[in-house]
Amino acid sequence: MLTLPGPIVSAAWLLEHAAHPDLRIADLRWSLGGPPGRDLYAAGHIPGAIFLDLDHDISAPRGSGPGRHPIPAPSRLAEVLSERGIGDEHVVVAYDDAGGTVASRLWWLFEHFGHAGAAAILDGGISAWTDAGGALTAAAANHAPATWKARAQRTNDVVDAAIVDARRLDPGTLPLDVRAPEGYRGELEPIDPRAGHIPGAVSAPSVGSLQSDGRLLTPEALADRFRALGATDGRRVIAACGSGVNATHTILAMRLAGIDAQLYEGSWSDWSSDPSRPAAIGPDPGGAA
Repeated sequence: MLTLPGPIVSAAWLLEHAAHPDLRIADLRWSLGGPPGRDLYAAGHIPGAIFLDLDHDISAPRGSGPGRHPIPAPSRLAEVLSERGIGDEHVVVAYDDAGGTVASRLWWLFEHFGHAGAAAILDGGISAWTDAGGALTAAAANHAPATWKARAQRTNDVVDAAIVDARRLDPGTLPLDVRAPEGYRGELEPIDPRAGHIPGAVSAPSVGSLQSDGRLLTPEALADRFRALGATDGRRVIAACGSGVNATHTILAMRLAGIDAQLYEGSWSDWSSDPSRPAAIGPDPGGAA
């Protein structure tokens, strides 16, 4: 039985284990506004990788839950993964071309639905694979259907708008907004109803957890970063982004640093949809953005 070394794996590890029968590889390339990840997959992907579409495969339909990318129903996620050949017996390595900020969504879903330790992201993404000498192929993967079942669902790893509103100004809570600084400041809002950020949230762009080559910082450097942002002992951390996707990358990075965090599922796409909720414009009072 193959065991993952942790929530991230190196390209060298993946090259060594890519042909293992217990391993499945998932391509999660996606970007707001395109090009479509499926087109990138068709042009060239890691051999054996299946394509999972963020919008349709690992999110519930818009309107069925908070924000643009609601958490999928466990039955729907099980159906998708099983059809693509991912079963309970497999471990999965997900990759993207965005520093892992999309691939981390699959890692988080595995954790949320009781498959802790069975998913990881490829550190550095598809570029790390090719830089390490890995080949790409245009041939679609053809795995036999398998059986993946959601297990005991966690209840303390996700929060909604009401909880965020009740705790956002509590000194014992640290709300982190991991969007780009211009989104936090309200200077740019390409898709959601309003610009700005949740009052009380601290700016913590997800790219701040990455090295220049797209790999994650060391656990020690990540711990220093999050301590500097205020993630001290005893504080509850809530991570938010645009739609609950990139925030899972910050949760993964915090896990590497030995810190737990909750996900605000709908994030800014949910918060901004209700005009009665307050919105702040401008830089972080702490000077981060």
